[in-house]
Amino acid sequence: MSRVVLIFNARLLDESMDTPGAVLVADGKIRSVFQGYYTNSETLEKMARSVLAEDGLEEKTPIELHNAHGLTLTPAFIDMHVHLRYPGQTQKEDLSSGLHAAAAGGYGTIVAMPNTNPVVSSIEMAMKIEREAAAIGLTHLFQTVSLTKDFEGTDTSHLDFVEKKYVPVVSEDGRDVPTSGIMLEAMTKAGEKGLIVSCHSEDMTLGPLAKPFRGEALEIMKNIGLSAWGTGDDDFDADDEENAEALDRIDLALTKANEILALAEDVATVRNIMLAKEADCHVHIAHVSTAVSINAVRDAKNELYDEEMDYNADEADAAYQAFEDGEKFAPTERAEKGFSVSCEVTPHHLALCGTDEPYIRALVNPPLRSEDDRVALLEALRDGTVDVISTDHAPHTLDDKAAGAPGFTGLETAYAVCNSVLVKDNQFNPRRLSQLMSAAPARLLGLHKGLLKAGYDADLTMLDPDEEWVVDSSKFYSKGKATPFEGRTVTGRVKFLFIDGRLVFES
Repeated sequence: MSRVVLIFNARLLDESMDTPGAVLVADGKIRSVFQGYYTNSETLEKMARSVLAEDGLEEKTPIELHNAHGLTLTPAFIDMHVHLRYPGQTQKEDLSSGLHAAAAGGYGTIVAMPNTNPVVSSIEMAMKIEREAAAIGLTHLFQTVSLTKDFEGTDTSHLDFVEKKYVPVVSEDGRDVPTSGIMLEAMTKAGEKGLIVSCHSEDMTLGPLAKPFRGEALEIMKNIGLSAWGTGDDDFDADDEENAEALDRIDLALTKANEILALAEDVATVRNIMLAKEADCHVHIAHVSTAVSINAVRDAKNELYDEEMDYNADEADAAYQAFEDGEKFAPTERAEKGFSVSCEVTPHHLALCGTDEPYIRALVNPPLRSEDDRVALLEALRDGTVDVISTDHAPHTLDDKAAGAPGFTGLETAYAVCNSVLVKDNQFNPRRLSQLMSAAPARLLGLHKGLLKAGYDADLTMLDPDEEWVVDSSKFYSKGKATPFEGRTVTGRVKFLFIDGRLVFES
């Protein structure tokens, strides 16, 4: 018997819609979208049965009713960049904890990175992980495959067997391919198959130069009892003369480290874009964090536009003004094959300034940047340079974080942080946020998701965009509890998640 679900009395929100209405789901797909104030199910149920009759369903087919009570119904979020630590590092995260965290964050699909133990370097291993994830019955999972076998930086032969329909993204994430010739070889193979190459852009000869400075800072932090994830330490007296001197030494060491890592990111971003153009492949620049790197992405996109489009200045100005006015959002388009550039930014790089206490001590790769860099990312969101928001969810044990492991847990706070920073503080249109977190990543991955539209997959998130709550990592589903947002009041909360029309999460 067909499974039929009717969600009514909702605010419907996607990249092109923000209106009251209802959604009818049949067999895991959106069957119809009804716009209007449907607060009573009886009239709407008659309309739904009329639609279902067109499909030949029996009149007595049961309809599962969900009254949204005015909550916002939006396409489930899609995250192109998570670390699930599976296999081999289950003390940090496992498939179950990671997928429960994704569901709690409103994510219908996530893309997992291959820097596991062992490294995911074969399509067989990737598909095994995907099957195990599917058996849990929560968020959908795509598992990436490494660009070089076992991250050794020399062998790309395994890419010959990767199939796009199972593994749409390949990546060396957690590091970059150090040799340009090998990266070109990997990108050429990816380009021939229409795969996205996701790049953690960091020059591997420059990055290690930052380690001694981070090590110096960590030693001082350990001695005076400060955390390495950028939260305030209530019992720490910053006014004490010795403590103030120690903070100055920490800030100086981390500033030197961050300057090196900014150079490493910028050099590698430019290199990877140039290699992708030569290889004729789609390069996706992960977690862009500097103004220089986002400008490099913008320049590459502008060059592509000038080359491929019949440019008309008047039409371009009108389109940009419409974009600014919130009338429409230019969708992320990409050909099946050929050179193209996309990029992502993270919630923590959008929300936090890395030159301020305590966030200068929030260790992550790439580091939190200056206010100028943060503003540059916001402007890149406004002008369409940034394609998607991804979390770079990177759970660690607290002992690992104390020892300096870079990365934060991010799936369960992402929507609230982005809604707070972008919509509430910077007046972004909520439709733009939906595009960044749902429609655009769906298009990049070639998925029939991300829109409230008939025929699309019924992966749906119900949320309250105005609910305030305080981040408490002890309540995370993720095993990783290190977050720079600990104790911070944020606005916007995920309430329910439907996967293929099934209710799988309720807060």
